[in-house]
Order: sequence, then C-alpha cells, then structure tokens
Amino acid sequence: MGEEAAAHGKENRSAAVERVLWIVLLLNMAVAAAKFFFGLASGSTSMRADGIHSFFDGFGNVVGIIALAMASRPADKSHPYGHAKFETYGSLVIGVLLLAAAFEVGSTAVQKLVTGNYTAQVSVLSFVVMVGTLAVNIAVTCYERNRGKRYRSEILVADASHTLSDAFVSLGVIAGLVLVKLGFPAADPVMALVVTAAILATAFGVFRTALRTLSDHSRISSDAIARAASSVADVSNVHQVRTRGTEGEVYCDLHIEVDPDMTVFRAHALAEEVEAAVKREFPSVIEVLVHVEPLGDEGAGERAIEGESPRRP
Repeated sequence: MGEEAAAHGKENRSAAVERVLWIVLLLNMAVAAAKFFFGLASGSTSMRADGIHSFFDGFGNVVGIIALAMASRPADKSHPYGHAKFETYGSLVIGVLLLAAAFEVGSTAVQKLVTGNYTAQVSVLSFVVMVGTLAVNIAVTCYERNRGKRYRSEILVADASHTLSDAFVSLGVIAGLVLVKLGFPAADPVMALVVTAAILATAFGVFRTALRTLSDHSRISSDAIARAASSVADVSNVHQVRTRGTEGEVYCDLHIEVDPDMTVFRAHALAEEVEAAVKREFPSVIEVLVHVEPLGDEGAGERAIEGESPRRP
C-alpha cells in the first residue's frame, strides 16, 4: 500500500511539474516573439538579442518536458534506483542553453562595438514592449520558482533561473534604450555585454546545483537524520549516516546499535520503525537502508562490509 501511494504521489508530482512547464513555454514564446520582431523592426541589437534569449527559454521548457517524461519512468532492471536523475541532466542542458544565449548576446554586442554600427531606434512603443515583457518574465520566474520549491523539482528551479536571466536581459535592454534616447548610441551593445555577464552567472548557479546531485553530495544533515532515527525506542546509537539523490528523491542509509540480545524478529521490526521515522521527518526521503549492529561492537560495520559476521561483545 505504501509503495502504491508513493508511486501515485510521484505521478501527481510529474503531472503538476509538466503542467507548469507547458504554461511557462506558452508565455515564453509570446514574450520572445514580441521582443524579437520589434527589435528587428527598430534595429535594436539588445532588444533582438533579448528576443533570442527568450526563445532559448522556450527551448529550455521543451527540454524540461522531455527530461521530466524520462525521469518519471518507474524503476526497472537497468535503473533499479529509478530515472530521477534525468531531471538533473535536463537542468544541465538548460545550463548549456544559457551559455549559448550568452554567446549569442555577447558576440553580437562586440560586433556592434567593433564596427561602430549603432542602429537602435528608440520610441515610446519600445519601452512599452520591454516593460510589458519584463513584467511577464518576473511573474513567470516567481511562479515557476515557487512551484519548483513546492514540488522539489530541479528542472523547474533551473528553468526559473533561466527565466530570471531573461528578466536581467530585459532590465539591461531598458537601461540601454534610455541611454540611447539620451544621445549615447553605444549604450545599446554595451548593456548587452552587461547582460551577458548576468546570464553567465545564472548558468554557473544551474551547473552548481546539478553537479551537487550528480556527485552524490549529501542532501540532508547527518545529525538531523540521526536525531530522527534515535527517537525510536530501543535504538541505542546511530552512526554512519549518508544521504544522496535529487532534492525530490533522497536515498538514505544508516547504522543503528541495539541490545545484542534482541531477537532477529524484533531487530527487523525496529529497522522498519526507524525507516518510517526518517521518512515521516523528511518527506523527500524515498528509501532508507538500516544496518543493525549489536551495541558496543564498534567494528561490526567494517566487518559487514568485508563480509564477516559481527561478534557479540
């Protein structure tokens, strides 16, 4: 019953995350079209680059949907721990898209500065388009990040960072348009370079989060896990606590020490109680492996690894 409930919960989570991605995709495409085509018509390098960056946002949503479909597949013989890390791989692809967007924006800006070809034409409509799309970007970022934290989804958090970088781009473009209007035409490509730096910083954050998962970085404090396990009656000591996995699916293993005269039946039941206590305290934990040792036998864990039987004190 517990496994069925967990599987049902995972399906609901995947469906909710996918729904968010589709909503954000439609909004990103509308924003991208507005900025790109108006930038093309007005000759604004920064506005056109902003539109290209928004199209990358949309492509990132498509990557997220594909990655989520793969991550939501159940565990099988080839992937006994499930496919959750495909969501992490998807966030890495979004990081690469951010790098590509930074290159596109930066290279175009450098070309403009080198050639001195400043073509931006600023009008009231330019500001209307940019402020309107900026408002949409900020709303989408807040919505997506909120849902990402709620569902513990790396792909949503990474994509929210991608969308936030688009808001940074829009702010830079607006500042550039103001300076161009004041008589500084070079401000358009210069602000595009400033925006490039902001995009690169966002990409760094996305890569750092993904690599923490792929490198099996500890997900939950060992002391916190130990406290939850120690709350179970008859558990004398807890040690060698380890956690790994994605933010939404954490795997945990730990060692507990019990009365050496405890029966195997009772020790098994106690291990299940510890597992339930840890999962109750940390809902993101989906599996707990409990190794039972006799109290006072400090070498039991090492001998178990080597295949020996623990000796009673």
